[in-house]
Amino acid sequence: MRTIAIEEHFLASGFKEVLAHNATGQGAGPSPTMMAGIQDKLSDLGATRLKDMDAAGIDLQVISHTAMSDMAISNEQEVSLAQEANNQLAAAIARYPERFAGFATLPMRTPAAAADELERTVRKLGFKAAMINGTTQGRFLDDPIFLPILERATALEVPIYIHPAEPPAEVRKAYYSGFEPAIAFPLATAGWGWHSEVGIHSLRLILAGVFDRFPNLQIIIGHMGEMIPFMLDRINNVLTPAARHLKRPIPEYFLQNFTITTSGFFTDPPLLLALQTLGADRIIFSVDYPYSSNEQGREFLNHAAISPADKEKISHLNAERILRLRQ
Repeated sequence: MRTIAIEEHFLASGFKEVLAHNATGQGAGPSPTMMAGIQDKLSDLGATRLKDMDAAGIDLQVISHTAMSDMAISNEQEVSLAQEANNQLAAAIARYPERFAGFATLPMRTPAAAADELERTVRKLGFKAAMINGTTQGRFLDDPIFLPILERATALEVPIYIHPAEPPAEVRKAYYSGFEPAIAFPLATAGWGWHSEVGIHSLRLILAGVFDRFPNLQIIIGHMGEMIPFMLDRINNVLTPAARHLKRPIPEYFLQNFTITTSGFFTDPPLLLALQTLGADRIIFSVDYPYSSNEQGREFLNHAAISPADKEKISHLNAERILRLRQ
């Protein structure tokens, strides 16, 4: 069974230099998730990554840049770093075209430049989508400032993958303070906070009428749907009656404009709930490498209590269709 994983990360050399510079005390330090061993695997786009893929039977990774904490750089530097990151990933894909594909990194602080970079990476580098990490200077993607990006993604017919990032400082203080850093950071991020934030991000796009304006725009979110499948009936009962400006009930947008991935979630209950809620055509296998292990993802996929036909869809058929990957 061919296996494609689509939420798999790397760290570009330019951004790595920024992290190293910050760690000298001249700026904010690297994210606590950016440990030395993780950095080494993130930085590799060759032998180590391929060895880890082969060990778990991962045929293709669709690679995206890892989420970064706030960096003290100019907008011009962000544009340059994003372009360099995309070029570095494109070079790796050219070396291993049967094993790697790419999502664009966008300089979100400058939406017009981000839209142009999305078009460049799709048309010239063959990238399959863009990945956007969390909010940008506190703004969600439904903010009108990001309209050029939504317009360009729609015109190019490529999805946008919304991935979590560390919460803004004011959110972190209000919701996750009062604990030691060893507790506060995972509570604010992978242990809870960033999943609820992407859920909110997704609902904001629906409530802002983005999909009434762009009915063909497709969004991908990870981690078994960032809590939304569990909440969807409640969301419908409470929010849909209030959202009278929308053309459709909220669940219809989620079921028609969103695809979810399994990244970092490796047990049957959330998978079975997602299947009942979205159906097998809207779920794509992912690992979240190197933050999660390929072996753990492989074991989960092998033993998932689902039909062989659904497993084929989740393992590779959906990714091939939605991202237009070569079969």
